[in-house]
Amino acid sequence: MPESENPAANGDSAPEIAALRSLVREQRFPEVLTAGASVLAAEPGQRDALLCLAIAQRYLKRVPEALQTLTTLEQHHPRFSRLYEERGRCFVDLRQAPEAIAAFLTAVNLNHALPGSWGMLEGLYRMVGETHNAGMAAAHVATLRKVPPEVVAATGLFMDGDLDAAETLVRGWLLQHGDHVEAMRLLARIGIARRIYDDPELLLAAVLERAPGYRAAREEYARVLIELHKHEAARRELGTLLRDAPDNRALRILEAACAAGLGENERALELYRALLSGNPLADADVHLSMAHAQRVLGRSAEAIESYRTAARCRSDFGDAYWSLANLKTYRFSDAELAAIRGALAAGSTRTEDRYHLCFALAKALEDRGEFAESYRHYELGNALKRPECRYRPEIIEGNTRAQIEVCSQDFFASRRGWGAPQSDPIFIVGLPRSGSTLIEQILASHSRVEGTQELPNVQQIVTVLRGHDHGNDRYPRILAELKAGDFAQLGARYLRETRAYRSSGRPLFIDKMPNNFRHLGLIHLMLPNARIIDARREPLACCFSNFRQLFANGQEFTYSIEDIARYYRTYLELMRHWERVLPGRILRVQHEDVVDDLEGSVRRLLDFCGLEFEPQCLAFHETQRTVRTASSEQVRQAINREGLEQWKHFGPWLQPLREALGDALARYRETGDDHETGSQRSVPVR
Repeated sequence: MPESENPAANGDSAPEIAALRSLVREQRFPEVLTAGASVLAAEPGQRDALLCLAIAQRYLKRVPEALQTLTTLEQHHPRFSRLYEERGRCFVDLRQAPEAIAAFLTAVNLNHALPGSWGMLEGLYRMVGETHNAGMAAAHVATLRKVPPEVVAATGLFMDGDLDAAETLVRGWLLQHGDHVEAMRLLARIGIARRIYDDPELLLAAVLERAPGYRAAREEYARVLIELHKHEAARRELGTLLRDAPDNRALRILEAACAAGLGENERALELYRALLSGNPLADADVHLSMAHAQRVLGRSAEAIESYRTAARCRSDFGDAYWSLANLKTYRFSDAELAAIRGALAAGSTRTEDRYHLCFALAKALEDRGEFAESYRHYELGNALKRPECRYRPEIIEGNTRAQIEVCSQDFFASRRGWGAPQSDPIFIVGLPRSGSTLIEQILASHSRVEGTQELPNVQQIVTVLRGHDHGNDRYPRILAELKAGDFAQLGARYLRETRAYRSSGRPLFIDKMPNNFRHLGLIHLMLPNARIIDARREPLACCFSNFRQLFANGQEFTYSIEDIARYYRTYLELMRHWERVLPGRILRVQHEDVVDDLEGSVRRLLDFCGLEFEPQCLAFHETQRTVRTASSEQVRQAINREGLEQWKHFGPWLQPLREALGDALARYRETGDDHETGSQRSVPVR
């Protein structure tokens, strides 16, 4: 049996499937029919069982039955390359060359790493006299023969979505045989498919050291750098690629993403418009990206039209509908709601589009006061999204315990005065949806403060400190091993690398990455004169607001009531520790207090930051600047109490959240133990 025909090249590890594959390898085909039927009775549509069944039927000369089995397989798994390869073999047995060629072509278009399909195509093309096509197929066979068979097999698994099996195979081969450009690139691609980018960055950099002219790897490297928010580095890689291919559409899209990531939104819009010229309905994703840039710039009407155009380009484009809902001020028409419901009802709608549509519909129903159905769709959207996430609360909780253990009061006292002396940054930390964008907008309205965005730079430093230890054991313990000069260098690095996001020349700037609350010990050691503001919100309101929010990336704790509650409790525990061991370094700002007493809160914020009062900070909604978060439209309106008790509409369904939060419902306003905490001081300790 040819290797690529072997269903063992599939990644399912269930015992029944493993046994079924073994029977196929041993050519015990009657037993395959019995065992396959048993699996399918328990799990109709099981991919590998159907493939094994079709192979057995073909070998038993029951080709029409095999083709019917493959039709069933296609209904369930239309992008599975091996079903088309097996269909091609069936047509070969039936001596139907055109149909066989079409099937094998479909297979290799879905998965280029199928040497069996390429070999069959070469022979079929020669048989029908198409020598040119036969030569092209032979060239593909020759190319695959230059790559180790294990890497080819792992690539085939990857192309069919069997990531675990592909990673096991290629990682094992690399450990045994050492570096290999194609194997390292494949391992990087597997990481990218899992939305894990640190290892792919290192792997692709190593690939390019060995093969500088490998354009596909360089483009993937640029994409990874963009995902890691290393936009300047990505722009350099793209520059190398664009010199030889200035009209490459994919590269121009990445160039625009770099511009947007660096806050150059006008430049991004120019690039997007150029991409759309001549064929304005060609690319839904470009319209979506253009709308994002328009929204950030405060051009709401233009953004709305671009989002609508994106939805017109692709009727089930969930992200376009969710982006409209995520404006928070947009109201869907009856026709748009019907379109959303229609896309959700369609069996062909992808999971990613489906959960975007659920969140959009939930927000629309909430705006119409239909809270029961709204909650049901929020719940469904979260349930669809959560399996994509790799969030493990025990890792965050273990890291929190380590932070508390390592970063004691004595630890900081013995390192007083370490780090870079500059006082440029103002860190706003906390949970998402806690009112941090409002605080940022108030401060960025001051003549001496520049608002940037949620900067990735602290996390990038943490990644370096952590190394490749994904169990988090090395960090924060490594902080105890670093010397004064090390922290000074880290502080200088942070200031140097954030300079790309600063353009106004103002002396102070804001880093609004909420997750930085987990790294305040590091921040204090490398930037002891930076201001730190803890944006806090009532737990039910904050947690449910996160449950209602579909984030573009990150914040993976938000797609489960239990995870959200555990994360909030961990946040309270760690912030209580920071207040205790770093007295005076942190100003706590309660969102409800800002709404109730805007001027008093503004004066308190400015006093903490060492800034004179300026009236425009009270008129923050009139400040023209880019805002990248979900609250972008809300902070362009005068302050109001509308959002404070919005969660109460969903009160009947929030008992599980109340129970999971427990005593956090009462202690979220507590301060540290028996001392004057950061929420009571007005100036940071130097």
